Amino acid sequence: MRLPLSDESFILTPMNIEALTPVMRILKREYEKKRTPIVELIQARTKDPFQVLVATILSARTLDRTTAAACRKLFGVVRNLEDLRRVPRLRLERLIYPVGFYRTKAKLLKKLPGAVAAQFGGVIPNIVEDLIRLPGVGRKTANLVVAVAFNKPAICVDVHVHRISNRWGLIRTRTPLQTELVLRRRLPVKYWQVFNAYLVSFGQSVCRGVRPHCGACPIYAQCDQVGCIG
Repeated sequence: MRLPLSDESFILTPMNIEALTPVMRILKREYEKKRTPIVELIQARTKDPFQVLVATILSARTLDRTTAAACRKLFGVVRNLEDLRRVPRLRLERLIYPVGFYRTKAKLLKKLPGAVAAQFGGVIPNIVEDLIRLPGVGRKTANLVVAVAFNKPAICVDVHVHRISNRWGLIRTRTPLQTELVLRRRLPVKYWQVFNAYLVSFGQSVCRGVRPHCGACPIYAQCDQVGCIG
């Protein structure tokens, strides 16, 4: 896939990469102090790609605690693709309520068993390019499923990853897709699977889009090293 902008539009220098080592160490420590995100918690408990995929779809534009409550209700009834195929859509809506856009998500989830059966022989794929062919699955969801459910290198880019990577000066991109493509080319693979989790936690609590809490930032002393322009 070609980048929409010239390569000169992106910056990820060796100095910045070196500066990431202590930064990621600190963010790891801060992340581990907080509650585990629901998608990762489900994988740790079940090792089930189906549940990780469904939970990831439900989590879009929804608070973690709301997603967690919906998952508890849903997975008490729906444990696999066949259960999802059988459950009536209106009941499915009631099970996942009040996640954001629950009616739309229920419609998409009802299409999921047929799509997986028709395209992948009933087995949830473990490749981003295959997952995005499924209803309700965009690149962010696909990358998260690959990383969490299948423990494969993948870079999940959401608004936090996109914003903070640019704020630090690691990249200069205009869209999350551009951010993903550049990070895939330049970011050391050892950071791929944890980059989203650490930066989402950091972005929600400290490095916010509006009025970041720089005074409480655990990497404030390192900020100049990674070129923060925030």
